[in-house]
Amino acid sequence: MNDLDQTLHETITHLYHHAPGFQKRLAAAGLTPADIQGVADLARIPVLRKDDLIDLQQKDPPFGGLLAVPIGALRRVFQSPGPINEPEPHKPDAARWGSALAAAGFRAGDVALNAFGYHLTPAGAALEEGLTSLGCVVIPGGIGNQEQQVQAMAAFGASGYVGLPSYLKALLDKAQELGLSLALNKAFVLAEPLPPSLKQELNDHGIAVYQGYGTAECGNLGYDIDGYTGWRIPDHTIIQICDINSGQPLPHGETGEVVVTLLNRHYALVRFGVGDLSAILPESVTDGGGWRLKGWLGRVGAATKVRGMFLHPTQLANMMARFPEVAAYQAVITRAEHKDHLALHVIPTANPAADLADRLQTTAREAIKFRLTVEIIDTLPPDAAPIRDERTWE
Repeated sequence: MNDLDQTLHETITHLYHHAPGFQKRLAAAGLTPADIQGVADLARIPVLRKDDLIDLQQKDPPFGGLLAVPIGALRRVFQSPGPINEPEPHKPDAARWGSALAAAGFRAGDVALNAFGYHLTPAGAALEEGLTSLGCVVIPGGIGNQEQQVQAMAAFGASGYVGLPSYLKALLDKAQELGLSLALNKAFVLAEPLPPSLKQELNDHGIAVYQGYGTAECGNLGYDIDGYTGWRIPDHTIIQICDINSGQPLPHGETGEVVVTLLNRHYALVRFGVGDLSAILPESVTDGGGWRLKGWLGRVGAATKVRGMFLHPTQLANMMARFPEVAAYQAVITRAEHKDHLALHVIPTANPAADLADRLQTTAREAIKFRLTVEIIDTLPPDAAPIRDERTWE
């Protein structure tokens, strides 16, 4: 048994004895920890998908029985759209972003703007932990107040940026509008695609742009590394690329669902299907750069990422159930000037109240954490999907 197999077996055994929901999950598959001696045995455990996790947490709040420590032993707790609850343990750089940021050139003493949200969702806190683990100084910007953020970056001489690539473009545009000169020379971006045209535009500002990949539940799952293609999978993270129907691992190079097993003892994220499609680059197994993902190749489920956060059909349906005066609806996502736009098309049951659009916009901000525009329309196809994504990534 190699070190990874030994660590995995010990983790599975610990979680089995301390997380009741995980014990039930193994029992339902007819398994005990003795059956999972290493990575090769993981495929015996059925894939747990985001919708399954939401259902587990609703039936057994707050963590579906998968938490293996008392909630009072945690440092932070988060709630992402879905809703999905996420625990953060008391350990440095718990989401493991430090290695990715180091590969992007972040060093001790660098001042960096963290433009991820700090409210309820984990990205802001997780990336701050990664930055501080390297000795960086963090401007906790979050999202919004672009003018103040640009002024702070200029005042503090920020050389680094962490956040959405589209938001970095917006900040650079704002700096130009204000006539401010920024010292930015590196950026670590994630949570949305990075089209070549946008990357080139950022490079033209003298900024070296590195891309990462991860999820709210799992933290860091991949990142750019100089000299190699694809996203390097971080150490102590097991990623299998699996058939979307059977859940069985696929040969290197084939496209399937990203299925993650984390080697942590506080929360049983084992064989967790994140809903993204990717592939293991075959050459990465032998070329010395570490196993790497080909990149983001699409989605398995119905949830869609907008401005770095997931919009779930069930989440949308729960919100719209508050509006009996709406007969039908569809969320439409478009993209222009490297910015996502979300519109809600609604068909009222009768003459709509004058404040319907305002009430929908307010409820969307509060219930699903999205700013959107509302359009009253006359018809929708009978088989219209709840979410229509019209974006192109060029």
